[in-house]
Amino acid sequence: MNLDEITPMILTFNEQSNLRETLERLAWAKRILVIDSFSNDQTVQIASEFDNVELLQRKYDHFSAQCNFGLTNVSTSWVLSLDADYRCPESLPTELSELNPVCKGYRVNFQYCVLGVPLRSTLYPPRTVLYEKSSANYVRDGHAHRVEIDGAIGQLNSVILHDDHKPLSSWLAAQQVYARDEAIKLCSSPIDELGWKDRIRTRVFAAPVLTGIYCYFGKLLILDGAAGLYYSLQRVFAEVLLSLELLDHRLRK
Repeated sequence: MNLDEITPMILTFNEQSNLRETLERLAWAKRILVIDSFSNDQTVQIASEFDNVELLQRKYDHFSAQCNFGLTNVSTSWVLSLDADYRCPESLPTELSELNPVCKGYRVNFQYCVLGVPLRSTLYPPRTVLYEKSSANYVRDGHAHRVEIDGAIGQLNSVILHDDHKPLSSWLAAQQVYARDEAIKLCSSPIDELGWKDRIRTRVFAAPVLTGIYCYFGKLLILDGAAGLYYSLQRVFAEVLLSLELLDHRLRK
């Protein structure tokens, strides 16, 4: 695969703590497309320091809409969809240049980090990051989004680091929005259409407790010291917020 036929696409909002290192690891890309939601920190200034970056701004409404807007501004055949806190390994451009694509999309595995400390295992799933533009469309899924690929999905060998350096206050603020959107999704979906994980979450009390036990002990994060405890408590907090949103919905109804 010709690297010039791949456009890395990154969504940003106040990513000054993450963006520079992410862009530095994409020096191989001829053009990087940054879709910014009118950041009010140094994100735009940092992006302007890189000659291969084109920054477009769009008012945020949802991740899926931002991504689909980005796709309309990609001129290459392939897209490498990244978050601003994804750190691509040195092996990735070599693997991509040697790739003879037989699939319409390719997923990667992630190693989750807490402020630079890698964790042995987390709940963060593999994600389809490389795909043929003409075969892709983003859809909303609760607070999150996913790309739907019209064709087969392959697997890349490279592992991307997920390493968010934004302050905890930013994470806390985002979780309330995520919990609200996820609660709306769960409350509006018939129970028989939900997966087993979401069915547990609708039980309200069970999800935070089980999540904490599963992360800290089941995923062996107890062996990762303070970083493992930090991540486990984050996941418990996120589930507690979701439980509160679900209870609020039921009580008001």
